[in-house]
Amino acid sequence: MQTLPALELAGRLALAVGLAVFMGLAFEETYKTEERSRPGGIRTFPMLAMCGATLYLIEPAYALAFIAGLAALAAWLHAYLRTAPVKPEAPSFMIPASNLLAYVIGAIALMQPPWVAVALTVAAVLLLGTRERLHRLIHIVPRDELLTLGMFLILIGIILPLVPHQQVSSLTPLTPYGIWLAVVTVCTLSYLSYLLQRYAPIKHAALLPAILGGAYSSTATTVVLAKRLREAKHASADISAGIVAATAIMYIRLGIVVAVFDVKFALTLAPGLAALSAVGAALAIYEWRRPRARTAGSNLAVAPKNPLQIPTALIFAVLIVVISIISAWVKGAFGESGILALSAVVGLTDIDPFVLNIAQGGIGGMTVASLCAAVLIAASSNNVAKAAYAIGFGGMTAACRPAIILLVLSLLGVVAAAIYVVHG
Repeated sequence: MQTLPALELAGRLALAVGLAVFMGLAFEETYKTEERSRPGGIRTFPMLAMCGATLYLIEPAYALAFIAGLAALAAWLHAYLRTAPVKPEAPSFMIPASNLLAYVIGAIALMQPPWVAVALTVAAVLLLGTRERLHRLIHIVPRDELLTLGMFLILIGIILPLVPHQQVSSLTPLTPYGIWLAVVTVCTLSYLSYLLQRYAPIKHAALLPAILGGAYSSTATTVVLAKRLREAKHASADISAGIVAATAIMYIRLGIVVAVFDVKFALTLAPGLAALSAVGAALAIYEWRRPRARTAGSNLAVAPKNPLQIPTALIFAVLIVVISIISAWVKGAFGESGILALSAVVGLTDIDPFVLNIAQGGIGGMTVASLCAAVLIAASSNNVAKAAYAIGFGGMTAACRPAIILLVLSLLGVVAAAIYVVHG
């Protein structure tokens, strides 16, 4: 261990004692409100932290004294739990775990940067102080949600680190790691929106349900809300505003996805996306404030589906590869004009694979301005498709206004793309 200067050593020891006092307060608040026989607390934890720090300083090379002290503390806690008076409730493992952590905090404060000791202590205090809330989660969170979280951990914690970083085919410049990172990025955004839609009290929170639906999938949100327009049998300002708001948030979602892979490209694209999102938001608010066409009790919430199915993720990864191969061929055969035409075609379906391919450099030999134009054209084409969905599922009479607004946004997107090309 490198010898610390005297002032820094004193500061580290003071930090360990202060953090132990903090944890002791939380411990007593949780476990000693009715009786004081449980080991640990506002005096015990600082003493344990000082013991841990002192024993570590005695022999820092192999920490034998510290390990011996840890073993002695563990043996004492074991003996206490075996001989303690029988209580109605079973002994909690949190009690010995808190004592052991208080002992270790002293050494951690000396060995590691201060934030490590602070983070461990804060985490322990949160776990102690939220005991009842955490136990209630057992009854709130269904088993399916745990499986969904497990899917997410598989995507990001197991598959992502294992895929190779090297290019494996001359047909596409993308690497397997980049492709799977794109899948993880889209899944993460959809998963966050999914959790908020499912557990946050947003059903009657103005346009927020439609905004979260747009963050999940603006196309799916448009279809669901258009069907509700047909059920309402008349033009509803609430639902129309929800359809437009879902598209307004789509531009923000695209910007975030691009920024994950290429910040410079995202900054160049940001003015166009921000302007279109602002116009869409303004039009959504205008629709929302039309009092004559409001529908009492309109529900803008879109029931989310689990976005983390492994087969779905694999299909999405394949789509990215296919789009990348097609883009490379179109670029070689038709140049930049071919890519702009391709962006209009793919926009009629799912634009995420195309945008992710561009963000990862899947289309070489094009200026940044032309790539920005391709993204905006794809988004505009997607708005045309959503306008068609709105009319198809909602009917001409009920869905005419949101469809027209989507077409206006599409036209503005093409104008923005032309500006990028001319001034690029």
